[in-house]
Order: sequence, then structure tokens, then C-alpha cells
Amino acid sequence: MAKASWNGEILAESDEIEKIQGLVFFPARSVKMQYLRMSSNTDTCPWGGKVSYFDVIVGREINNDGAMIYMEPSENALYLKDHIAFRRGITVEEEE
Repeated sequence: MAKASWNGEILAESDEIEKIQGLVFFPARSVKMQYLRMSSNTDTCPWGGKVSYFDVIVGREINNDGAMIYMEPSENALYLKDHIAFRRGITVEEEE
């Protein structure tokens, strides 16, 4: 089981995670979307394709671009479609 948390709130929990490049990707269905707001920032990853970001909001705190998703994954990253990874100080713990 993996869990993502920030500022005392659990953002996601799942047994069905994918790990790549030091990030843990959670199925979108396991993410508490009420804490995420789509950012206007995007990027292109040579390996994974088009990346979109979410701001993570807990209470009055905002972690700009604290989560990411491959909205248009490359062939390499098709298995990450509909998965969200957390970054920028968001804690991800794996329990056995």
C-alpha cells in the first residue's frame, strides 16, 4: 500500500501503483481530487510525452504543480495513462 500526504491530509492511497524515475504514480481513481486543481503549466518529457500539472491545495496552503499526469503519454508511458504522481515536498510512503 502506498499513501501520499501533505499538510496532514491523505491525498491518495492504493495498492496498484507504478514507479518510474523516482516517482510513485497512483491510479487517478485512488486520488482525492478535491485537493487538486489543474494548473496551466505543461511540459514535454522525451520519455513519457505531454505532462500536465495540478496544484495541490490543502486548507489555505497551495503546492504549485505538486502533482503531475501524462495527459498524452508516449508509447513508453501508456501504462501511466490515468495515473497521478506527487512531487515537490508531498510525502509518499509505501507500507508492506
